[in-house]
Amino acid sequence: MPVGIITGASKGLGRALAEALAALGWDLVLDARGGEALAGAATAVAAHGTRVRALPGDVTDAGHRAELVAAAAGLGGVDLVVNNASALGAEPLVRLARLPLEGLRRALEVNAVAALGLVQEALPLLRESAAGTVIAVSSDAAAEAYETWGGYGASKAALDQLAAVLGAEEPGLRVWAVDPGDMATDLYAAAVPDDGDPRPAPAGVVPAFLRLLAERPASGRFAAPALLEER
Repeated sequence: MPVGIITGASKGLGRALAEALAALGWDLVLDARGGEALAGAATAVAAHGTRVRALPGDVTDAGHRAELVAAAAGLGGVDLVVNNASALGAEPLVRLARLPLEGLRRALEVNAVAALGLVQEALPLLRESAAGTVIAVSSDAAAEAYETWGGYGASKAALDQLAAVLGAEEPGLRVWAVDPGDMATDLYAAAVPDDGDPRPAPAGVVPAFLRLLAERPASGRFAAPALLEER
């Protein structure tokens, strides 16, 4: 069975993707900071009959990242790393003039530095896999200028560039930065709590990720809404 690591997997897109992959037979290592929520997600994922290891912790902790990769190795290796864990930098979001620099550092640390750190830890096993894949969950804020999204967008732009260079440096892997588009998640609610517009559930975006895994296009950046429209 293929083995994947998904960070930020206790809810939202991470959990939805974990359940979909488990339904396809993937064994999974799941990460999130909240242990109780992660345990609930792991129970739901394990109901699909695959092996699941849930390890609560902070992806900015190098020791925790090593534990995630070791758990995956215990399941047979690493075929997929999904860097989904994210930090906003401020909750709710604020304009750059008011953005706490410590918040910006946190967003960069979680969204870019820790993401690369996890890939570095997993890289020997990814190279051994016949289908080694890295997915960086990006955002349209990485490419567009939206008021109050500057810190978060900058961190996701850094993640995009790391993914692009990794794809060039590791031609044996598939490395995709994926903008999932609008979703109804706790992260978005924390970012813009006054926005009452309805947004699609994360589960509706998952087929775009599954399409990439099935078709395995060359490394690059993709927008989930476009992938869904082309189906």
